[in-house]
Amino acid sequence: MTHQRIPPHWTIQRSTKFFTKSDVPKALLSHHNTAAGVFGQICVMEGAVTYFGFADSEATAPGTTIVIEAGQFGTSPPQYWHRVELTDDAQFNINFWSSKDQEGQTPNQHKKAGS
Repeated sequence: MTHQRIPPHWTIQRSTKFFTKSDVPKALLSHHNTAAGVFGQICVMEGAVTYFGFADSEATAPGTTIVIEAGQFGTSPPQYWHRVELTDDAQFNINFWSSKDQEGQTPNQHKKAGS
């Protein structure tokens, strides 16, 4: 996997709080994947987060390793298996992007006024 761009018409649907090594959810440290139709954007404020990407749910050796330093971000494409490791001083959050608008509808599928 190479760094993938989030499509320009996609928007942030939700963001996590900032996590540190002491309160990062255990699920992020283990093998998991991003939902269908959703990009994860890891934004690092302090320290570093190492992102390990895997070919599938059974892979044990990462196919991708990316170190995301303070002031940088990395993306995780939809349905891509991965996990992260943090430096002791790491502080980061995750933005979840999709093509749906804030009301959960895809563009051009809004109800017309009066219908």
